[in-house]
Amino acid sequence: MTTNKMTAEEAVAIIKDGDSIYLQGSTSIPEVLVDALAKRGGELKNVTIYTGFGVAKRESPLCNVEYKDSFLIDSFFVNNSVRKWIAEGYGVTTPCFLGEVPSLFREGYWKLDYAFLNCSLPNEDGFVSYGVSADVAVSAVECARHVIAQINPKMPFSYGDPVIHISKLKAMVEVDDPLVEVPTPVPTENETRIGNFIADQIPDGATLQIGVGGIPNAVLSALKDHKNLGLHTEAMTDGVLPLIENGVINNSLKKILPGKSVASLALGSKSLYKKMDYNADMVFKDVAWTNNPYIISQNPSVMAINSCLEIDLTGQICADSIGTMIYSGIGGQHDFVYGASICKGGKSFLAMLSTTTKGESKIKPVLRQGSGVVTTRFQANWIVTEHGIVNLKGKSLPERARLLISIAAPQFREELEKEAAKRFGYSFLKLK
Repeated sequence: MTTNKMTAEEAVAIIKDGDSIYLQGSTSIPEVLVDALAKRGGELKNVTIYTGFGVAKRESPLCNVEYKDSFLIDSFFVNNSVRKWIAEGYGVTTPCFLGEVPSLFREGYWKLDYAFLNCSLPNEDGFVSYGVSADVAVSAVECARHVIAQINPKMPFSYGDPVIHISKLKAMVEVDDPLVEVPTPVPTENETRIGNFIADQIPDGATLQIGVGGIPNAVLSALKDHKNLGLHTEAMTDGVLPLIENGVINNSLKKILPGKSVASLALGSKSLYKKMDYNADMVFKDVAWTNNPYIISQNPSVMAINSCLEIDLTGQICADSIGTMIYSGIGGQHDFVYGASICKGGKSFLAMLSTTTKGESKIKPVLRQGSGVVTTRFQANWIVTEHGIVNLKGKSLPERARLLISIAAPQFREELEKEAAKRFGYSFLKLK
């Protein structure tokens, strides 16, 4: 008989003042455990909560002004459950490449007492899987003094690193809690144009890293006639399923785990989660491994496809903040941009619509005050909007400005030219 089964309230009763807890992310935030912990907010003090990339069902109940001295939220990738809390100054964010977050646990920068997980049912050997979230959870489990897990029939059993035997769990809490579903967005006409620009640059046999959202899905839709593609990515989404099922992604030419679709986490619908369940052709790994640029670069023709929020005329790319407000995080963009840059035949694409929802240009003379640079101008390669695609590699600053202006929204090009002429002078003007 398993003796570590208990209620969520019993499980979190062992948390004491000053403890630190990692909360699993992706679409598997252990919400039942979080609810139980929040109920102790009036009695606990100085409990540090580490969070990362995730999609939550709601704002975290830990983000309660009454509990501001009970729980310190420290997020290395700000998600929707804590974004408002951090913006208001109650929580904090620690900048870090996602692939390097595990080292903060392993090298002792962050002390970790507990890891809270959302896991699958045990297999016949007594192992449960973290399912959709290997990413940072693997290192957190490795370094935490204790692991507390929700045992959830809705969680798929995924192969690779995210497994643990039930005997190693401090507490098991049985739940039946559907995972968050991230619907596949239907690309707009402009996103489809961007997808086609990028797909035209991708050769057969390439290895894909695809981000999340309308533009990445537009790219995937445009790849339906390609051959022998591989997948080594941070996030697996529904968009890859048609390509896998039709044999476009077959991983036959990959050097790293050939024949396997590799990811660190999953974000999608029930269809994706069902496809993952006990599927040995999909392998989920520690993000320190998936996002290691030197591992990434060993695959053939790595194509890194990511999005950004704004870019300046020199090619500095902001992807994590809106001015001073941290919106998300550095994530794995840099890891894959660099991995692609040192890969033979590799390319990195940073894609965005040319204007914001408010009609402002995303291509700017300089980044707005307070914006962070996630990808430096030294690393900027292909930049894409609905107005075209340009390659900044090897280009001088005036040449970059001229190229970027050519893919800006037409109504902003004249003003951008004036600003570029002020900044770069004759070296810019003579490029006309």
